[in-house]
Amino acid sequence: MSLHAVQDRHSTRGNIYVFGFTSLFNDIASEMAYWVLPAFLASLGAGPAQLGIIEGLAESIASLAKLFSGYLADRLPRRKPIVVSGYIVANTVKPILALATSWWHVLLIRFSDRLSKGIRGTARDVMAAESSDTSRIGSTYGFIQAMDSAGAIVGPLLALLLIPHCGLRGIFWLATIPGFLCIAIAFFGIKETRRSVSPIETKSNEQGNGVAKLPASFYFVLIAVTLFSLGNSSDMFLVLRAQNIGIRVTHAPLLGLVFNVMYTVVSWPAGYLSDRFSRRIIATSGYLVFAVVYFVFAAAPSIMAIWISMAGYGLFYALSDPVLKALVVETVAPEIRGRALGIYAFSTSIATLSASIIAGELWKYHGPQFPFYLSSGIAVLAAGMLIISPHKKQTAVI
Repeated sequence: MSLHAVQDRHSTRGNIYVFGFTSLFNDIASEMAYWVLPAFLASLGAGPAQLGIIEGLAESIASLAKLFSGYLADRLPRRKPIVVSGYIVANTVKPILALATSWWHVLLIRFSDRLSKGIRGTARDVMAAESSDTSRIGSTYGFIQAMDSAGAIVGPLLALLLIPHCGLRGIFWLATIPGFLCIAIAFFGIKETRRSVSPIETKSNEQGNGVAKLPASFYFVLIAVTLFSLGNSSDMFLVLRAQNIGIRVTHAPLLGLVFNVMYTVVSWPAGYLSDRFSRRIIATSGYLVFAVVYFVFAAAPSIMAIWISMAGYGLFYALSDPVLKALVVETVAPEIRGRALGIYAFSTSIATLSASIIAGELWKYHGPQFPFYLSSGIAVLAAGMLIISPHKKQTAVI
């Protein structure tokens, strides 16, 4: 690595903390609305099938946006505008939920929200990797994820406290406040991490000279994660199942609180450990935790078991989400991180789209237990594939 690259990394290390705080406030705004969305849709006359369509289509556009964002992240000399614009759009459309009078209004708003997330997500992850030492990428993603889920603790808690006073629509309006703080921090705090690309380099890239290829180890991981995502439907089905078992609608934000407390507490340590031990083993253990959680939701032995399983669900995300992202980053050469992260996000999002639609239909025709049992089985199979997949770290030739 050149001295210039090392100096750039030191000058932009503060980005890690900026990304952390933007994630914090963005998730406060998002989670205030997200965990009350099933109840809000029910008040509009919508059910599990409509929820599956909304979440599925919203995630599909996000997946396409992530793929495009990854391409741009590798090609454009400036990525801050991509990230900032994504936060602006997301936190502008969320409060409009308060004006929705039909489920398709919610669909359009969620569509816009997920689109903006897809646009900013891959570019932000590349910038975060470039702002971090190569030996601490797992810790970097773990910290950002911990801040993200910390916001997801505050969001549901605020919703839980404010619903009796301002109602569901009032929650959507109040989400404007943390959303504005997120935009301000992103606009003033993020620093560019990439030098300008010279015309000679641009021409070389267009001709395909010296451009790294995605290795076989990346595709093995991709297949395993995509298979798993086919069983990982929207989290809203967990909320619906909890309500189906007997947990009150007004306690839905508290379910999110339990989930995100565990997610927050474990994310940073999981990322730290993944920098020192096998990322595949840590991520595989996360998949197995997921399998247990979904099995419990299917069997529903007691309401207490559901609350405990929501904590387990947070553990699954902490062990898998930041760790898998770090695994992808270290598997490919630095100059194609955006492309790799974009393909990874695209593939998993398309699979999640299918999972949400399938789960809604299976629930409708076969009852609530069947989709959860199916997802549990898929998770076990994907865990086996992930643990046996080959892995080879890539380094850039500079």
